[in-house]
Amino acid sequence: MSSERTGGLRARVAVEAARLMYEEGVKQYFTAKRMAARRLLGRAGGRSLRYRPQDLPSNGEIRDALLAMAELAEGERRTRRLFAMRVVALRVMRALGPFEPRLIGSVSTGHIRRGSDIDVQVFTDDEDAFERHLGGLGWTFERERVSIFKFGQIREYVHYHVVDLFPVELTVYERRELRFRPRSSTDGQPIQRVKATALEALLAATHPEAWAQYEADGTVADLDDILAEEGDEETPLPGPYDGLLAEDPVEEACPHEGEDEPDEAYDPLPGFEAYSD
Repeated sequence: MSSERTGGLRARVAVEAARLMYEEGVKQYFTAKRMAARRLLGRAGGRSLRYRPQDLPSNGEIRDALLAMAELAEGERRTRRLFAMRVVALRVMRALGPFEPRLIGSVSTGHIRRGSDIDVQVFTDDEDAFERHLGGLGWTFERERVSIFKFGQIREYVHYHVVDLFPVELTVYERRELRFRPRSSTDGQPIQRVKATALEALLAATHPEAWAQYEADGTVADLDDILAEEGDEETPLPGPYDGLLAEDPVEEACPHEGEDEPDEAYDPLPGFEAYSD
């Protein structure tokens, strides 16, 4: 296949994979790019076009196409939703202070799209204590244990899915895993993990007016409209973020502790970078 044709196919696959993720809810880059390649090649006038895996777009190329698609479709609404999601993430992290919470994923990087959730890592050697803490906060959540086969071994991760204004996923790791920061499968760079203080600075720098209002009265402007745009027509269950809808700020679930750093779940195994927190 010529480089010209490969380049054209690569770009078209990236756009189609992004569309599959944005419009049809495909979750994984790996799945989306292969579905996109099959669909595009299947439309090639009866001729069987062949491609090699290296001819397909990278995860980063698909992510960029996905972001451009979301910006075109959602415009300013996306910025407003990003701010609201970051505020919710901050409140979650403040409430989980004793467990070294770190925000990862699209809410930290700004690469959100319709259907994005809030991903937070927590670190503890006492899973039961963490679950008791969640129960004490009065949050509505579901617990899920996931087994993943990686690098020749089975590794288990516990996820807590919190239901409220936006979906929140908490992933539990041992405390020692704070020392590791693997590379992202999207761009090959060390993943970003954000502490609460860094998230506050990000909010002030990228959403100055909205953040000033939130600091003044504890509310997010037009939150009802933001939630309606998200497609959530149901009344949220009682949860830790109800104060965002109130006229007066509510007291935090636990004291705000000083916290820095900014994407995806990871598996700290040999070959990943270690660093000091």
